[in-house]
Amino acid sequence: MVSRRVKGRSESGRILVGDCINELKKIATASVDLVFADPPYNLQLAGDLLRPNNTKVDGVDDAWDKFQDFAEYDSFCRAWLKECRRVLKPDGAIWVIGSYHNIFRLGVAIQDLGFWIQNDVIWRKVNPMPNFRGKRFTNAHETMIWAGRDRKSRVTFNYESLKASNDDLQMRSDWLFPICSGPERLKDDGGRKAHPTQKPEALLHRIMIASTKPGDTVLDPFFGTGTTGAVAKRLGRKFIGIERDTDYARAADERIAKVRPLDLDAIEAIPSKRSEPRIPFGQILELGILEPGQKLFGPRREVRAEVRADGTLACAGQQASIHRLGAMVQGKAACNGWTYWHFEAEGKLRPIDVLRGEAKRQLGLSGSSSASMGK
Repeated sequence: MVSRRVKGRSESGRILVGDCINELKKIATASVDLVFADPPYNLQLAGDLLRPNNTKVDGVDDAWDKFQDFAEYDSFCRAWLKECRRVLKPDGAIWVIGSYHNIFRLGVAIQDLGFWIQNDVIWRKVNPMPNFRGKRFTNAHETMIWAGRDRKSRVTFNYESLKASNDDLQMRSDWLFPICSGPERLKDDGGRKAHPTQKPEALLHRIMIASTKPGDTVLDPFFGTGTTGAVAKRLGRKFIGIERDTDYARAADERIAKVRPLDLDAIEAIPSKRSEPRIPFGQILELGILEPGQKLFGPRREVRAEVRADGTLACAGQQASIHRLGAMVQGKAACNGWTYWHFEAEGKLRPIDVLRGEAKRQLGLSGSSSASMGK
């Protein structure tokens, strides 16, 4: 049995060799932060796939991808999914990847078992394999399902980091990456692909940046040649890999041993605003950052409101919270008052959202002020 604990500053990992369901049962309940699962796709290949020149395509024809029928495949998937849900922490999440052969069956199982789907994400391949038979569209994508352990799970989502990395645009649910190739593709002693479905590290990098924190434990019940472990170690996450094929496990072990973890400073994500201490608008007044009677404005000075001592705003005979009044003056159903209302400082308008930084400083929740009042 291959078993390795990779030691480092803040990361460790182990590879368990054996049947995924049996090995999953040995893992402690509620001990895992994230599961990434790349299960057998049950491709149902009826024979060899040939190119137009009659050469054989090196496709997936391994025994681990063959099932007697859909019922056997469904039973297998529900068993490992059930165990994955058990080992997840209450706020844990799972990513499952598949193709049209299996992803819809997996989606039903995921929902039936009580997971709560956050998104489906499309991995659009830059360089997909052609459809040699010419009877279908080229299969140029795979689908991933991202789901929380249950409906109440407050799953990790590093929204601000993803947006910043995407040139300050919200990250979309269609991701463009090439399939694994070149030096990243592991080869066996004969120069052939070590694993037929090795996933690109870029894909796992984005998943972990999106939905884990440094030090989190990531479980991969179909570890293969260790892409999940390699990325986890580099990004300062812990990993548990389960793989039944000793050759794959050995290749993964050797691969991960060569990975150099990044420095802790390099892997810190932008803090999520949802995780920051809540600062209500009334506290801005209580701390004297704004004063009753002070004027606030819409983004283009098109609206002017007055701050009241009770933490509300008044405008044109209407009085309400910063959010409710912002919606009312715009004729909208909802409004984020923190970004709509502005105060004047040194002749310029600034959103009142920046005042929360000063409040955190005064309350000892932040290192420095982020707002200049210009008083």
